[in-house]
Amino acid sequence: MNKYSGLKYSDDKHDAFWLAEMSRLDILPQGYIYPKEERPTRDLCRKRLQLVNMRTAIILSLKSMIARNIGQRISAENIKKLSQEEITEMLTEYEDLMLRAAMDKVAIDNFSGQFVESTLKNKIKSNTKYQNLMTMPGIGPILSLTILLETGPVERFKRVGNYASYCRKVDSKWTSNNKNKGKGNKRNGNRYLAWAFSEAAEHARMCNQQAKRFFEKKMSKTNRMIAHGALAHKMSRAAYFIMRDNVPFEPKKMFS
Repeated sequence: MNKYSGLKYSDDKHDAFWLAEMSRLDILPQGYIYPKEERPTRDLCRKRLQLVNMRTAIILSLKSMIARNIGQRISAENIKKLSQEEITEMLTEYEDLMLRAAMDKVAIDNFSGQFVESTLKNKIKSNTKYQNLMTMPGIGPILSLTILLETGPVERFKRVGNYASYCRKVDSKWTSNNKNKGKGNKRNGNRYLAWAFSEAAEHARMCNQQAKRFFEKKMSKTNRMIAHGALAHKMSRAAYFIMRDNVPFEPKKMFS
């Protein structure tokens, strides 16, 4: 925590006095230490996300390389299904590209993250909060795992607004006399939860009629990105109450 600017002198002793004064006034912000016994499972979930991101980058790179050199456009889904021999046959005229395509295909197959997913599901499948989160529209096993593990004990958030802010689903705005005076740190919070609820909002918009209507109503008044953020914010609030009260999803409470 930074001290106010303009000080002429400071050392360890003055810093200690200043921290003690902030603590006495009960305005010293405190961090949260994730339980040590649960960190390995959370870190394994983060590793799975890293592998998936790497795999996606390799697929897009391979897709672009094929389109540039032989003029053939292949979807990402079809690239996953092709065997290594089928991919190298497309590039028989380019020996160097054949080698690159072979390495890309090996990486795509090995970075699937499926072995990580099965391990995570076995560790947490008996958790009722995990099952309740999956009753929400747009949230499947992976997003439910991510939300539960990244949140930790939901009781550490006093209000639902604190949790939504931690998920980066609350705007940052500084005002004075009803006028904007700049913005704060939008990225203050958990980036994994921000990703999870963004993905959940997009899936919910496509598979749930109530979520789709909410999104379209917001988009008619603003724009697509604001409407997407509003839906993700609403889903983060619903997830908070589901985990806090350990109850399944109720559409009426979310979209009423």
